[in-house]
Amino acid sequence: MRGWVIRGLRAVADLLLPRVCVVCGCKLELEERHICPDCLDDMPRTRFHMLEHNPMADRFNDAIQRHLEALWDACPTESHPLERYAYADALFFYDNESDYRHIPQQIKYHDNISAGRFFGQMLGEEIASAGWSGSVDVVIPVPLHWRRRWTRGYNQAEIIATEVASVLGIPMRTDILKRTRYTRTQTRLDHSEKASNVRGAFAVSQCPDCSFGHVLLIDDVFTSGSTLMACFVALREVFQPGVRISVATLGCVGQA
Repeated sequence: MRGWVIRGLRAVADLLLPRVCVVCGCKLELEERHICPDCLDDMPRTRFHMLEHNPMADRFNDAIQRHLEALWDACPTESHPLERYAYADALFFYDNESDYRHIPQQIKYHDNISAGRFFGQMLGEEIASAGWSGSVDVVIPVPLHWRRRWTRGYNQAEIIATEVASVLGIPMRTDILKRTRYTRTQTRLDHSEKASNVRGAFAVSQCPDCSFGHVLLIDDVFTSGSTLMACFVALREVFQPGVRISVATLGCVGQA
């Protein structure tokens, strides 16, 4: 009986305020949520969760290597231990010309928290099927500066991370990493400007119980990787090189 009541309420709600696909804008059927079957079938999925080594992971690990080389150049007499390989996953390829750009835009700019939960769960399910996911023991979202969070009312990365952590059955922590500096939006910056914009923008809080072995950083879209790399550098103040730091996002800029 309860199921019929819920269906009836949904039907009435759809008459008053029709739900539409976040990608193409077509009207959704009663049992469809956020995306229509055609757009779901055509989603440019990365399938990165099926590959331990993939283009997104390679780009992120290249950035880590450049960071290490800069440390070695700056302090050649100090010992800088090698990093463990960082895994990476993204739900779909992101393109500014594709209608699938509406997914993160709806979540980030249009208060579509429900869509954030829906696609966050999809991402979590993909990560859960990856061979490396079993070792992940904490999820950390990329934090917003308090001014931007106050304006927006929420952190889209935290919405996604909550669902990923729920699927994986592990904690999601927002008390470890914080954003200490307000930065310009990364949207219209080139690669070097993006890196400069977020350099030093993150810091770690005191974390006496940080006995984790594998950390998963979550953001909405992976473009240059500058934001996630800045978070990585900050987290290394708490986590030693023996702790693996991997990344996952809804979208990844690249070729489908």
